[in-house]
Amino acid sequence: MAGIIVIGAGQAGYSLVVKLRALGSVGPITLIGAEPVPPYQRPPLSKKYMLGEMDVERLFLRPEVFYADQNISLRLGVQVNAIDRTSKTVTLNNDEVLAYDQLALTTGSDPIQLPPSIGGNLKGVYTVRTLADADAIAADFIKGKRALIVGGGYIGLEAAAVAVTRGVHVTLVEMAERILQRVAAPETSDYFRTLHTTRGVDLREGVGLASLSGDDGQVSSATLSDGTELKIDFAVVGVGIRPSTSLAENIGLTIDNGIKVDGLGRTSDPAIFAAGDCASFPHKSARIRLESVPNAIEQAEATAAAMLGAEVEYRAKPWFWSDQYDVKLQIAGLNTGYDRVISRISDKATSFWYFNGTELLAVDAMNDPRAYMVGKRLIEAGRSPDPAAVQDTDTDLKMLL
Repeated sequence: MAGIIVIGAGQAGYSLVVKLRALGSVGPITLIGAEPVPPYQRPPLSKKYMLGEMDVERLFLRPEVFYADQNISLRLGVQVNAIDRTSKTVTLNNDEVLAYDQLALTTGSDPIQLPPSIGGNLKGVYTVRTLADADAIAADFIKGKRALIVGGGYIGLEAAAVAVTRGVHVTLVEMAERILQRVAAPETSDYFRTLHTTRGVDLREGVGLASLSGDDGQVSSATLSDGTELKIDFAVVGVGIRPSTSLAENIGLTIDNGIKVDGLGRTSDPAIFAAGDCASFPHKSARIRLESVPNAIEQAEATAAAMLGAEVEYRAKPWFWSDQYDVKLQIAGLNTGYDRVISRISDKATSFWYFNGTELLAVDAMNDPRAYMVGKRLIEAGRSPDPAAVQDTDTDLKMLL
């Protein structure tokens, strides 16, 4: 029996192989990862780990011995060079050939890099995606240094919060009119703009990066799109990620904003499945791809069940979070298609509720776990509260349930 091979040892790959065993799979399972360390949590890389508040061992989802105990072959520090769908084999970069009965791609996503033509290949220019990235950046997160952060999405804002907390002088540029423009309402953008500027971040919206320059290969200055020149010691690039689909493309699988899968996680090849950041899947009347830890876990577990014969389609319940300074942002639902935002603001907590007409779509809750919890339960139940009741801070939110 050739068994199951899972390519990609991130959160989705880990969740998939663990669920396979939990559901009673007894055949061979192999988990292949390009990094030399066992599967680990990525969110703390741009938060607690960078702040020095979390040891590397605490990042690991399980100690390495766990995989041996579960009879999961963990192959680390190796790349997949080729997949042969006809012979059902995977060839590694050490020329080893592995056979499979079923294959799962949990290859995740890759950060968008700055092109070398504008200085993206200089030393001191970082992205934040892997443990190695975080370790490399740590040497520059020193009090008094000057950082340029490119991109006002959640990764850029989280990096800015860590840098400022470490005493770094931060300039953050966002090419769009406002930070978080792609993912949040103006109200949420306003909230986080105030949060960062009051902490000392030099935040510039509607301004992009024209080029980086360096001395002896080390970045030392930046020219912005408005002509401003800045002296910097390092730069952090957070301008988005792309699904890692090259392996799938090379073997002719259908691609549609990621590896296209059906509700069971199956690709255009019935023996190959995909889950996590790399996979796009049916959601309501559309097709989406979710870049989040909860989706990586839940979709991978649903895919594991499907690989073992279950016929229950995955139903996503989107939720996300971000930690910046002493603020925890929790997001329930997807705000796509909203036409108004209801604000609920008190002395200690703030939440923004996205509606399309009378339908509640999503909630952004800042240090307001009750609003998040209630909003999430309402959205998952397909129920929508009275917007006026939401806005009235005298309303007990639990009564909305």
